[in-house]
Amino acid sequence: MKRLWVVFLVAAAAYAQIPSIDWDKNKAEVLQIYRALLQIDSTAGNETHVVDYLKKVLEADGISTQTFALDPARANLVARLKGNGSKRPLLVMAHTDVVGVQREKWPVDPFGAVMRDGYIWGRGSRDDKPVLTANLMVLLLLKRSGLMLDRDIIFLAESGEEADITGVGIDFMVNQHFNAIDAEFAITEGGGATLEGNRVTMMNIETAEKVPRRARLVSTGTSGHGSVPRLDNALIHLGAAVERTGKWETPMRMNDTTRTYFEKLATISKPENAARYTALLDPQKAGVAQRFLAEKEPVRYSMLRTSVVPTMLKAGVGPNVIPSEAEATLDIRALPDEDMTKFFAEMQKVIGDPAVKIAPLPITRPVAPPSRLDTEAYRTLEQVTRNMYPDATILPIMATGATDMAQLRAKGIQSYGIGPASTEDDFTNFGGHADVERLAESSIYPFVQFVWSAVTEIAVHK
Repeated sequence: MKRLWVVFLVAAAAYAQIPSIDWDKNKAEVLQIYRALLQIDSTAGNETHVVDYLKKVLEADGISTQTFALDPARANLVARLKGNGSKRPLLVMAHTDVVGVQREKWPVDPFGAVMRDGYIWGRGSRDDKPVLTANLMVLLLLKRSGLMLDRDIIFLAESGEEADITGVGIDFMVNQHFNAIDAEFAITEGGGATLEGNRVTMMNIETAEKVPRRARLVSTGTSGHGSVPRLDNALIHLGAAVERTGKWETPMRMNDTTRTYFEKLATISKPENAARYTALLDPQKAGVAQRFLAEKEPVRYSMLRTSVVPTMLKAGVGPNVIPSEAEATLDIRALPDEDMTKFFAEMQKVIGDPAVKIAPLPITRPVAPPSRLDTEAYRTLEQVTRNMYPDATILPIMATGATDMAQLRAKGIQSYGIGPASTEDDFTNFGGHADVERLAESSIYPFVQFVWSAVTEIAVHK
């Protein structure tokens, strides 16, 4: 890992337009900030503890802050470095909340920021406190450097991103305080780099995401004693509907982001995999390739379509009672341009049972078009990647999950997701929302450098 860090330093030094920073000198502060943030238990309802910490750190360096809170326990923080106004602002954003923990699954204190085996362990170590650390550190370095900016740099730490509790966070900021965060571009979580050995081989930049459009299947029938079988048993009808929707292969449809993703992925893959990814681009040949992805690469399979996944069941009050109603929750992740009225009508045909109705759940994220690939911000992220990771292939991706970029994109802010480097194993087994979460210590420092390089290239006066 030390060799990897040296490669990063050499590559960055060659990038003449980025102001020189002694990154070795700043490693201790980066680590201190990162660990301090991890040691704050900011599961839902505790985000203001993070805001208190950020406020203290920023104001100690002379950076004024504003706090916006719909719920006093779930505050949001905004800080701004002023530019000369010749260009519209750049928003650097990270959410402060983390998902919950099952402490019995952790080998260490999940809020201890324990350093072990080259990793920093802790809830939020990947989602989303590396981005929060990098954004905070970049703001501090910009303030200390006194660099002239063409754009305002807006720092936003928002609450309530996890579990779609966005009413206290990004929805509150967009709907009631948009002037405080309005920008031309935004950079936040959502992407990341793939490590193979000491080399970064792939950089994913999130430019689009699927839209949560959850629904319930509700089946009704006649209640009665469990000793008497009934043809209209709500559970039997629901079970059949769950199976049909869960096995439904919704139509494959690509957009600019996913088409570019699979085109580029084919160029760096082994011949057998490359043939599959290329086949996806031809509707006449895509069927076999899709079957392979469904079994072996389900994330990529999901990128190709609106997905329907049964996640919860609810029915019955006792083992000897036939319930009059049963329901299942479907986690539907829609493509950005999906017509949900037509989609639900088609789903009802797939179910084929008048005893089962579809009840859409409240919408938690707006429909938003993908961010463009021809902007100054995206080109800069590509260029910084080439300079820091010369062996990496750059891929725009459509995330199958959801981020707070949806609300920004819906307001016209071109938004891009990035993230630190990790191996496929770490991402799969120790990533955000996993039972145990960790990040290699050696990844946090170059990620801060990456964000610094991108922000200064986009915003610093030349």
